[in-house]
Amino acid sequence: MSSLEACAVIEGDAASAAIERLLNDDEAESVVRTGGDHAVLHSPYGMVTLALEAERLLIKATASDETNLAYLKMGLAGRLVSAPGTGAVLRWTGNGSGDVVPVFFRELRVISSVRVGPHIQRLRFASERLERFATGGLHVRLLIPREGRKPVWPWVGEDGLLVWPRGEDALTVRVYTIRAIDVEAGWVEVDFVLHPGFDTPAARFAEHARPGDVIGMIGPGGGDVPETANMLLLGDDTAVPAIARILKELRPGTRADVVIEVDGPEDVQPLAVAEGSVRWLFRDGRAPGTTGLLSGHLGHIDAAALPDDIFVWAGCEFSDFREIRQILRKRWGLPRERQLVVPYWRRGSAGDEARHEAA
Repeated sequence: MSSLEACAVIEGDAASAAIERLLNDDEAESVVRTGGDHAVLHSPYGMVTLALEAERLLIKATASDETNLAYLKMGLAGRLVSAPGTGAVLRWTGNGSGDVVPVFFRELRVISSVRVGPHIQRLRFASERLERFATGGLHVRLLIPREGRKPVWPWVGEDGLLVWPRGEDALTVRVYTIRAIDVEAGWVEVDFVLHPGFDTPAARFAEHARPGDVIGMIGPGGGDVPETANMLLLGDDTAVPAIARILKELRPGTRADVVIEVDGPEDVQPLAVAEGSVRWLFRDGRAPGTTGLLSGHLGHIDAAALPDDIFVWAGCEFSDFREIRQILRKRWGLPRERQLVVPYWRRGSAGDEARHEAA
């Protein structure tokens, strides 16, 4: 497979500060010093080589495709340009250096809207060049413009960072999972959880969306389906799309046991499990994020009776996230490489605040 490359140079006093920051970068999977002030950084998106020569830091980013290269450049710029104490200025050359429209951005146009149960609105969007959104992560970020306003989308600066519109053009950004995708037909489906009693921008858009309405999408991200023979998946309403995607993409022969919390039987959705089971827990009118049903179910499982290769995936409200992670780490002693627990939302918080606090 051919690779794509982009290069940048940092000069003067900023060069030493920049390489020190990158060599102590927690986001890199590994840092390998190849001698002197030369090093190689490996990340989920590709590889970065660093060479400090005569107060000049030479940076070369290499990735398998244009989306991963853009993510790699954006991540490097975020840790150098925006970081205090480096004073770095990045100007990229090579693949993608002239791009203004992000390669990972698509404009979506509503083509249908269907209520799936009392609390889920499913929108189907038309778009183009969706191949990259079928792989490389379960999640996307949806960009919702202000109602009645022509959207202004983010663009790419010379340093690789996104430049976001502000003021009246500011966008609401929310993380969602693509529920279904048909690359050849050119559409994606996204399920939106409706929150009775709460005025949330994404849910409001979904509830009132009409054919022709436009939003933006950037991605994909958030990790792929784990490769394991045995999975335990837990989640509330907000995690159902991700669980459905995971089940659809599991390798043949994988056993998946699923536990999902929803309000009541009318919220149950058909989920296909070739091997395993699906269990629904009902809140029966209690407020989402207050019941402890998911962590309570997990706490009654005998970890010693589980397969040695069990992988636990969970997506839920922040308080459940904390309890589930505590059980897995402290009570079960489950290694981190065999668990992924994500706070999808937090009561009283908006947007991605729960994810940021969990990081």
